[in-house]
Amino acid sequence: MLLSECQNYQSLTSAYRNVKYTYHSISCDRSLGPAWFRFQGAAGTRMPTSCPPSRRCNTDATGWLNGIHPTVADGRVTRQVCFHWFSNCCNWSRNIEVRNCGSFYVYYLNGTPACYLRYCGAD
Repeated sequence: MLLSECQNYQSLTSAYRNVKYTYHSISCDRSLGPAWFRFQGAAGTRMPTSCPPSRRCNTDATGWLNGIHPTVADGRVTRQVCFHWFSNCCNWSRNIEVRNCGSFYVYYLNGTPACYLRYCGAD
């Protein structure tokens, strides 16, 4: 059975969204979604699961998944995304939905709590 979110998602592909990209300007995901998203291409393949440095992926506060990615058997799960700012790895947070689609993950994102916060990808 093909799940809707594993077929109907938007791709996040920009290299500026990858945590390896060092800070140059400020982007904000406050108006991103609500929708299912998949990290692909230069953006990476998934959200990082450990605290990345601030001022990466073209924003001030870098977003990362505070928890493990689900297995296929876990189904759709709720996870916390933390946004790292200064020395606080979880200065802001937001709960999102995550699903393992077998060979990739999708994330149900609905904006960020403030600007300039961004959901980041990693390889």
